[in-house]
Amino acid sequence: MSPGGRSPGPVFIIGTERSGSNLLRLMLDAHSSFAIPHPPHFMRYLAPLAASYGDLSDSENRRRLTTDALLLLRAHIHPWEHLIDEETVVAEASPSVFGVVAAIQEQYREQAGARRWGCKSTFTVHYVDHVVAEYPDARFLWLVRDPRDVAASAKRSVFCRFHPLLTARLWVEEQERAAAALERYGAAQVHLLRYEELVAAPRHRLEQVCAFLGEPFEEAMLQHHVTPAAHRLARLSESWANADRPVNEESVGRHTRALTDRERRLVEQTAGPMMQRLGYRLEAGLPWVEPPSELALHALDFWLWLSVEWRSMRTDRNHWQRWLRDATVLWLRVKAFARVRLGLKP
Repeated sequence: MSPGGRSPGPVFIIGTERSGSNLLRLMLDAHSSFAIPHPPHFMRYLAPLAASYGDLSDSENRRRLTTDALLLLRAHIHPWEHLIDEETVVAEASPSVFGVVAAIQEQYREQAGARRWGCKSTFTVHYVDHVVAEYPDARFLWLVRDPRDVAASAKRSVFCRFHPLLTARLWVEEQERAAAALERYGAAQVHLLRYEELVAAPRHRLEQVCAFLGEPFEEAMLQHHVTPAAHRLARLSESWANADRPVNEESVGRHTRALTDRERRLVEQTAGPMMQRLGYRLEAGLPWVEPPSELALHALDFWLWLSVEWRSMRTDRNHWQRWLRDATVLWLRVKAFARVRLGLKP
């Protein structure tokens, strides 16, 4: 299909944040068939507000949603290379939140001159059915990583829950959703990829991914770290600092250095059954530990957030933009509340 048509089989990376989704996105984006910009997480922020827009078969309601989506895009922590025309989105979008998102992504794909588009917003794991309703031929890459390493990474990242116990709870929920999608749609549509296997044998795993997606493997995928996209990403935030480095296994087993014994045990107590189901071995000999109360847990999480924010202010180029994004999301929620609960006009 030519760049001017509709994308065949867009690809979605699903799972949990801090599982290597930026690495996989850059690898796929380096392929000549794909255009995969860094995601503003449209569905995460807009899908919960769907009722506030009314019937999206009405072009004015669709325009209101599109305006908000593009406001979110302008506040994105990683600016896109191509501008999106609002009128085109309103005219071409199907009457759903994901329909508007898809029209935005299709326009980006066309401007990038690619055949297919993709999205690495792992939160799409909550909206798989929405995607399939719009694109029955969509493909999902379920990227999974040892939750102890996810927790170790999230503990220092500005983009996630910070306390390892909260990270483990989220990891379990999102792996359950991904597993349900695999059971519902089958291995022809949902492909399980372990981060540890990807970094240990990148060529072999990428060849498997390409076969799943129906595309030939391209050597450029192994040179993702030298692309302008990788350099741009690595400069924006400490959380993305490894984006312009070659594939390596340095982060595998990071939890042994970055988490305490108590934190690792809390993760295993929470995520153990799913870890074993996905082939991750539990650490032997760790005693049971009493989880903190919910009040103490969220207090600890808040303290970790403060320390991460302080470091981000000193190291990240996009920390002000991230605050703008968060303020924009809050504003969209306030407007939605006013429309639905207070009956105010937009």
